[in-house]
Amino acid sequence: MKGKLGVVFMLLIVLMLTACSGDGQNSTNSEGNSNEGGETKTVLRAAMPGQPLTMDPVVTAASTTRYTSRLVYEQLYTLNSNYQPIPMLAQSYDVSEDGKTYTFTLREGVLFHNGEEMKSDDVVASLNRWIEISPIARSTFGDAKFESDGEYNVVVELAERASEVLDVIAAPKQFGGIMPKEVVEAAGSEGVTEYIGTGPFKFEEWKQDQYIKFAKFEDYKPVEGEADGLGGKKEALVDELYMDNVPDPSTRLSGLQTNQYDVSLAVPLDSYEQMDADPNVKTYKDLYGNLTLIYNKGEGIFTDVNMRKAANAAIDADEVLHAALTHEDLYEANHGYMHESQTNWYSEAGKEQYNLADPELAKEYLEKAGYDGEEIVLIATRENEYQYNAAIVTKEQLEKAGMKVRIDVYDFATLLEIEQDPNKWDLLTISFSTVTTPSQILYLTPNQHGFMENEKIDSLLDAIRTSSSDEESKELFDQLQDYGWNEYLPVTNYGFSYDLRASTNKVEGMTVLDGPILWNTKVFK
Repeated sequence: MKGKLGVVFMLLIVLMLTACSGDGQNSTNSEGNSNEGGETKTVLRAAMPGQPLTMDPVVTAASTTRYTSRLVYEQLYTLNSNYQPIPMLAQSYDVSEDGKTYTFTLREGVLFHNGEEMKSDDVVASLNRWIEISPIARSTFGDAKFESDGEYNVVVELAERASEVLDVIAAPKQFGGIMPKEVVEAAGSEGVTEYIGTGPFKFEEWKQDQYIKFAKFEDYKPVEGEADGLGGKKEALVDELYMDNVPDPSTRLSGLQTNQYDVSLAVPLDSYEQMDADPNVKTYKDLYGNLTLIYNKGEGIFTDVNMRKAANAAIDADEVLHAALTHEDLYEANHGYMHESQTNWYSEAGKEQYNLADPELAKEYLEKAGYDGEEIVLIATRENEYQYNAAIVTKEQLEKAGMKVRIDVYDFATLLEIEQDPNKWDLLTISFSTVTTPSQILYLTPNQHGFMENEKIDSLLDAIRTSSSDEESKELFDQLQDYGWNEYLPVTNYGFSYDLRASTNKVEGMTVLDGPILWNTKVFK
């Protein structure tokens, strides 16, 4: 059964907005590179844009924590390349007829990096701590607790049906990594002090501001089946893996070109053509999520849906996306609240209201709204330059339709503070990272981005969360997205953007999904 994420609390906003997501794509310029028959290296060096505050995946959704901790820790379920939950440390699950009780059967013989076998007590301790800390987990599980039912079974009984359970457990951000019970019990408020998991790599050394070192876990027990997204068969194909702290993007790129680094975990978008044309480099498109224009529906002129429809009619999404992201490979002009790769969810509903680029229609809506030249405040940040560029083009398009627009620019932290005051802004250009279910979409969350309050959207999301079948869930989401585009219009989605990763052409097997996947990855000499 496919699940549905619950409402995400405010605590997670900053983390999710700055996180990265992936679509499992391979490199975009790997044709003609063949290392078959060559000798492989025993060490892989990856340059990351900063070091994490912690490698405890439970306490933060920050991208650098995710990139490192996913090597060490595993979940009961994880995501395949279509963002669907598949078993990892769990062998299977059963759910009661009323949808409230979930029983997970664990794989036997899985070892932690300390040599001890993973059993139900470890899973119970890990997941109950996760529920206490993670807003995503807490919103779904509430006061429910996991309990042991023998050495290889764990059970959780919910207060009400919540069919999002598997998706929440499989979510890659602030995930419930399974750790030894004694490590969990010793954890403080800032996270665990020992990094011991079941993953293909084990933690060895953290030299602050320089690198984090991992080593192949010789006793790793992979699941059966082909690698798929974050799941399937995993294998450490190097003996040692270094995550080097390299904040400067030019240093990361030059290090890649001189073979100092095998992988760069972050590549500036404006370097794409240079990297993509380099025969010694592979680039990887990693789906981030929606680039979006948020309407302030709490105060001001955009409380009138005709003003929202006027702005939407004026938007030329193709022009915005190209100006913001510089190259057509780095974006997709698409109206969806969910991406096309998310085959269980993607909807065509509302497409007729997308990318209208019709200033004359916009003027008709302005007349209906009684717009009289009031100044519209569009807020943006230059810390995410492509979001700022989107704001510049949006301003021009709205002005062509007869609106008067001013852009106020803030640092990202201040932007999020300003956004909480409905009297200080009217429009906002911002991005949202890919999520696995509709009820995790932050701009549909009540009283958060844009002060969305709509009983019909709330009721549809509740119905999706408690639905009893995939077909019913999809039909409800079609209704929601159709209502969103054709009637309520909480936002205008410009389309989807991508992050960039890169490697040398000596690297084979690397994929991306919500960040780099470095198991099943080899490096040739």
